[in-house]
Amino acid sequence: HNACCIQHTQHSPASPISHLSQIISHPSLHLTMADAVIEDLYRATFTDRLITPDENADLISTLQELQTIQDGSSTPPALTPDKLVWVRAAAFRIACEYLVEDGDADDPREENVKLLKTINAVVHALETTCLVPSLEEEGGDNFSKEGIEELFKSLYETEDEDGDGDEDGPVISRAEATALQEFLTDEATRPPLSVLIWLRSTAFRLGSQYLNEENDKAKNVALLRSINVIVHTVETTCMTSRPLTLELPPSHTPDADTDFTTAVQTLWNIDSNRLTPHKDYRMDVQSSKHPSNKGDAANDPLFTHVNRQVFQRPTFNAFRSLLDNYSAYTGDEEEVSQKELRENRAFLNAIMETAPMKYCHRYCLAKEVEYDGEPIPEDESDFKNVLNSIWFQLYSRSGGGRRRKLDSSGFEHVFVGEVKNGQVSGFHNWIMFWLEERKGNIDYRGYIKPRSRDSTAQTNDDDPVLTLQFSWNGVEKFVGTSIIGVSPEFELALYTMAFLAGEDENVVTLDTGGECFDLNVKCHKYDGGSKVGSCYVEALAHYED
Repeated sequence: HNACCIQHTQHSPASPISHLSQIISHPSLHLTMADAVIEDLYRATFTDRLITPDENADLISTLQELQTIQDGSSTPPALTPDKLVWVRAAAFRIACEYLVEDGDADDPREENVKLLKTINAVVHALETTCLVPSLEEEGGDNFSKEGIEELFKSLYETEDEDGDGDEDGPVISRAEATALQEFLTDEATRPPLSVLIWLRSTAFRLGSQYLNEENDKAKNVALLRSINVIVHTVETTCMTSRPLTLELPPSHTPDADTDFTTAVQTLWNIDSNRLTPHKDYRMDVQSSKHPSNKGDAANDPLFTHVNRQVFQRPTFNAFRSLLDNYSAYTGDEEEVSQKELRENRAFLNAIMETAPMKYCHRYCLAKEVEYDGEPIPEDESDFKNVLNSIWFQLYSRSGGGRRRKLDSSGFEHVFVGEVKNGQVSGFHNWIMFWLEERKGNIDYRGYIKPRSRDSTAQTNDDDPVLTLQFSWNGVEKFVGTSIIGVSPEFELALYTMAFLAGEDENVVTLDTGGECFDLNVKCHKYDGGSKVGSCYVEALAHYED
């Protein structure tokens, strides 16, 4: 079964119509070359209100190319899962330009019906390229196609709300969209997998019956917006995004001679989920300070904006679910529930579907490293078991002799952070920093420049490597370095390679595109060398390329 409509992935069911009307009505604020290519394809397709086999093939080929990591590229692909909503909504927005009014054609209504059929075909091409179903084979006992059709029709019905004697165009309220969402997710009425394509095509088929009889363009634009809302709601309840292209480009395949610097640079180049500064997030680094200075050199938060849609990406979504699974204080024994074990496994499953973690696995195999006396397994499932042991198995960080408590893990220390002996320990992840800063738990105190005299570049709001000072719930972190904007899989791949195939200290040079950073990737092993004690980067120098 093919997926039925464009969607981002595993996001919250709340607010199914948020921002959709604005997306249809206005172009993206960040129109890239890739966006322009997609819009040009749409216009070429909608001009005659028909989609030819060649146009369909061209659209699919373009979408596939935009999702692919280009060989030798140092930037993510143009089309990431969180961008898919815009891609589908843009099809509706541009189609509005081709709605026909009286006098524009011999049979305007027939032309508009053709246009709806063409939009449906475009969405179908998008779905088969970018989505996979999330429905189960069996639907709810009370599901019926008749019930869906009646519900769709009720959403298209219009009333004369302004009292001018003329019915307005259809507008789906937030409450109506939520009701549709609940119908599609309720155990009793959820649809089976076999009707997935039918759901979307029915939205268009029934929608065509509500085209304005006088071919009023404004009212037909309102109809297209309503169809888009229904499609969006079906997406968010019945589907999930297809993983990005997984095969590593030829230039990104490690061998026994690949050094650690090359491996780190490659991870950067293939991090398809990495965020773009000033577009996906914005920072205000403010003033610099010396590590020993306990004063506050920053009156405002570090992050001024992070696009929350990034958490619709599978690895970001899975990563975020792990961050509330721990007690910050060493000495507090961790209790791991079955739900948390499932979340750990879901995260490992998600990251192993990405290029950075596939590269990490192949790098470790190429280096013929061992873990716990055994060669690194070639099977990905077995490799995930190694990752689980390295990162998630608990150990005691607080000591305590015979009464020692299992109060820590590598993942908790590196990505979540801990409090030990009155200071923040670990806490090297930018996502955790932003989330805690939003809650008011973080007080950003300013950034710290690299010590080296070779550091000639200025620290700016778009720097991806930042050494900073902060307090977390009133507890100090005097020096900590984070790699800003990278994906969870990038960091886990980087630190796993350091743990399994690196040294305690690994000095590398990272070219981030115009600027270079000399970094020391440090790795401290714990529990007899079988688990991550800590991994982080230390910024040694920062200079122009």
